[in-house]
Amino acid sequence: MSNQLRIFKDATAIMTGGASGIGRAMALELVSRGCTVVLADRQIALAEELAASIVASGGNAWARELNVCDYNAVKVLVEETVAKTGRLDYMFNNAGIAVGGMTHEYQVSDWDTTMDVNVRGVTNGVQACYSLMVEQGFGHIVNTASMAGLVPATNAVAYSTSKFAVAGLSQSLRIEAEYRGVRVSALCPGAIQTPILTGGEFGKLGSGITKEQAEKFWVALKPMAPEAFARQAIDKVAKNHALIIVPSWWQKAHLVFRLLPSLWFAWSKKEMIRSMRIFQQK
Repeated sequence: MSNQLRIFKDATAIMTGGASGIGRAMALELVSRGCTVVLADRQIALAEELAASIVASGGNAWARELNVCDYNAVKVLVEETVAKTGRLDYMFNNAGIAVGGMTHEYQVSDWDTTMDVNVRGVTNGVQACYSLMVEQGFGHIVNTASMAGLVPATNAVAYSTSKFAVAGLSQSLRIEAEYRGVRVSALCPGAIQTPILTGGEFGKLGSGITKEQAEKFWVALKPMAPEAFARQAIDKVAKNHALIIVPSWWQKAHLVFRLLPSLWFAWSKKEMIRSMRIFQQK
């Protein structure tokens, strides 16, 4: 086994949340560049359908049912992947959910579910693959955070909390991992046209909010097509960016928050009022 990261031809990657959304788009992009991809998702029927389509088109992929909250299941998946391919080049800890709405309407279960999937799901992925990558002498862990993990987000306090944790984890681990020959990046999408914008399969919108209202809110932020996102994001993975911010205009938003936080808070208040009008909240 070559002790060098492959970019991306003949590499092996695990993509959690690989059946839909940006996970699906990134998996297809990786396959197009010669990577073998393991599609890990609770939506196993969708994952299997995608894997079959990839294989029929001449690519390499297979699907596995996975709940990222179950560390032992994640560990078994990593071990199985290495047993089959002899290596693990990339671990995309991408599975996530969103709980929307105003915080005073949350239930304790909303916090628990968000933290379990978005934070514990990532730490489980890191724990399952990092020692292996250190032993290999190579590997790249890509943790899906969000722009909501770099700047405060309205109507998504639990989600933003979880994604700040993922961004912090990734940047901290990157320093330590580099010494061991392992790369770590935080993937920070802006608005991307995927099911998570309207609650997704396992998340939920706020109380009384409809999918039509959610779509009306997001249209002003011009969500990017997932295929375009995937091309740009995977290019930045190849270049080992610490923070992968796509679309690029969100880099300006990040800069504004860091340098002029009062300006960002003023804009965010306007966005909160806009959302409340659309969602008819008080």
